[in-house]
Amino acid sequence: MLEIKNLSVSVKDKQILHGLNLNLPQGQVHAIMGPNGSGKSTLSAVLMGHPDYQVTGGQILFQGESLFELSVDERARRGIFLCFQYPVAIPGVTIPNFLKTVLKNTTGQDLSVREFRARLKTAMASLEMDDRYLARYVNDGFSGGEKKRLEILQMMLMEPALAILDETDSGLDIDALRIIAQGIEKMRSAQRSMLVITHYKRILNYIKPDVVHVLAGGRIAHTGGPELADRLENEGYDWVISRAG
Repeated sequence: MLEIKNLSVSVKDKQILHGLNLNLPQGQVHAIMGPNGSGKSTLSAVLMGHPDYQVTGGQILFQGESLFELSVDERARRGIFLCFQYPVAIPGVTIPNFLKTVLKNTTGQDLSVREFRARLKTAMASLEMDDRYLARYVNDGFSGGEKKRLEILQMMLMEPALAILDETDSGLDIDALRIIAQGIEKMRSAQRSMLVITHYKRILNYIKPDVVHVLAGGRIAHTGGPELADRLENEGYDWVISRAG
């Protein structure tokens, strides 16, 4: 699904990623953990095509095709979805109108109002979102947990091939974390790959990764199974950072 080879990236002439390598097979869930400033959010931004990040070396292949040949909107239409760490508000745009437009422009599905509402309400129910959200504007006055629920709601409707979840657990209370993580877990399938970027193990108590990578010093410093997250929880990142140089 996703193959990253020797990727180097800079922002405003500062090198952030230094020859990062990662392989994410179809149908697998990989977690990327790492300390602040290690390059986790930089990686997610580059995968989605953020123009502020300059690729200075390496390549990224999505389903065997170079991502560098695709614009941001083309990446979305090919099935790449990024769940933002800090979702923005769009006052004046209702959630149903926003989601229906997104669905049409990324997947080509121009559903009838009745079909769309049925799909929307089914997805909302799984995230414990009631009908009051249908009249609200996108993220306008939303709490952190509500913003993250809307991100996962969007993912459920789009059904992407590759979902990149950038610190989706950031700022969530215990109940919101459980609901959102369970919604993500419901999206797991043999056709979909997920990259879960997080500081902490707590979201991985609900979303069981196939592989855990530790990002330190701008590269993948260590890779292991789900038990690696337990070691990081108990010992911190210092032992990995020292190995990464």
